[in-house]
Parts: sequence; structure tokens; C-alpha cells
Amino acid sequence: MLVAFSVAPSGQPQGGTGNADGSVHDAVAAAVRVVRDSGLPHRTTSMFTEIEGEWDEVFDVVKRATDAVAPYGSRVSLVLKADIRLGYSGELDGKIERLEAAVDRQKAEGGLG
Repeated sequence: MLVAFSVAPSGQPQGGTGNADGSVHDAVAAAVRVVRDSGLPHRTTSMFTEIEGEWDEVFDVVKRATDAVAPYGSRVSLVLKADIRLGYSGELDGKIERLEAAVDRQKAEGGLG
């Protein structure tokens, strides 16, 4: 399965003031560190982290990443989207490769400007 998720704190941490500019990069770094340490295939972009694996292992990482963000605010927001396709692996890159091939094919056929 593939899971794309975003986790961020909101509100002030207990006894803290947070970043003056409202940035959550320190909290996100804590979450990304959990993902990287998991050993599962992953990719982080400006808005989401994608992770690939079996149901239990992926959701364990998401939970631990969420827990890592908790100290940075009084609340935590989690946005999650999952692509569950039994019997498939390597889809973190495979889906992108198929998409790029389709775009190239359409462009060659004159379907894209």
C-alpha cells in the first residue's frame, strides 16, 4: 500500500512559544526522521510524505510520526490518503514511471501542447 500523509502541530506547545514565524519545520523534521528511520520506501515533498509497505507497518510509522509532532503544539492535524492495491509493490516509483511514459506518449502523438 501507498500512504501519503501530512502531519503538523497547531496551537502553542505546553510551556513553549513555538516559532515566531509560524513555521512548523522543526515538527515536520521530527516526523520525517521517524519515516526515514523506518527503512520503508518513502518520498517527502513540500506538502506530503509518501510511504510504501504493508498495512500494519505503514500505519505504525504514521502513528509514530504523529506522536513525534505532538510535543510541538497543543493539537496535531493529520491528513492521510491511501492507495491499497493488493499484490503490488514498488509503486512509489512505478506509478510515476507509468505516468511519465503516458505523458511522453501523448506528447509524441500530438495530444499535449
